[in-house]
Amino acid sequence: MSSTPSPQARESALPPEFVSRLRQIVPEESFPDVQASFERPKRTIFRVNRLKSTPNALEDELKSAGLHPSPFNPLEGVFTLPNEERRRLTETPAFYEGRLYIQNPSSMLAPLLLDPQPEESVLDLAAAPGGKTLLLASMMQNRGILSAVEPVTERYHRLRRNLENAGATMVRTYRKDGRGVGRACPMMFDRVLLDAPCSSEAKFSTLRPQSFSYWSLRKIKESQRLQKRLILSAWESLKPGGVLLYSTCSFAPEENEEVIAHLLKKFPETVRIASMELPVDRWQEGLRRWGKKSFPPSFSLLRRILPDENFDGFFLAKIIKSG
Repeated sequence: MSSTPSPQARESALPPEFVSRLRQIVPEESFPDVQASFERPKRTIFRVNRLKSTPNALEDELKSAGLHPSPFNPLEGVFTLPNEERRRLTETPAFYEGRLYIQNPSSMLAPLLLDPQPEESVLDLAAAPGGKTLLLASMMQNRGILSAVEPVTERYHRLRRNLENAGATMVRTYRKDGRGVGRACPMMFDRVLLDAPCSSEAKFSTLRPQSFSYWSLRKIKESQRLQKRLILSAWESLKPGGVLLYSTCSFAPEENEEVIAHLLKKFPETVRIASMELPVDRWQEGLRRWGKKSFPPSFSLLRRILPDENFDGFFLAKIIKSG
């Protein structure tokens, strides 16, 4: 007879050191739910591509195909489907023709918080596969300058295909290392999105052990070195008065608070941490301490999205460049 695994047995499916660190990061009262989120499949959530459709038109089209989308409140133009309908969704003309984009709602938050406007100059510094770039283009109504940077050839071509399919005609794509963009384009952009390459801790799933088979503290440190250089490049490319949105899908403070602290140390006179109004309530404030390191009071304005069956874990920092 099968029985429900104990919490200890469930934890052992993930790297023990990861679980130990997670206990130190996540509030004690939230830890059981966060732990359980690694054991469950995520719901199928997608958004309408407003460059090609509208929420009402897309909903009607999918219902006519026998699917059962429901609005995913409070995010406008976002829908959810029963997981058993996911495959059928990916076989619809709406999916193939780019009228919808399957995306975890945590990933939608970064563009929404950056809040780009039509006619502005915006940079997506680590753009592939393009979901956030597409949302930025939609919010800008295909007007202005949106530059998307991706250094890895295979990912770059996937980005190009996704942008073309979705009708994001205003995006300029560049296959280059984001660490050099700041020097090449100093003070060029009104807003910069840096969804930094990371250890992807929030993507771990006990249903897919390969998702965490590579995890190590060394991997975190390697990611941090890249993130620190990318955020300095992003900052250099940002106009005075501009906005930087930094995000990762990692829980690790080394990849989050410590990267923001690195930027603050380099540019103490111009870095201002901004508050964020999140449309969801599953978040915690940024950490004020990690190990022997302490962080300033403004880090309480940083946000971690706590995972559940809908949302991936996610880190968000909104930073304004004074001057």
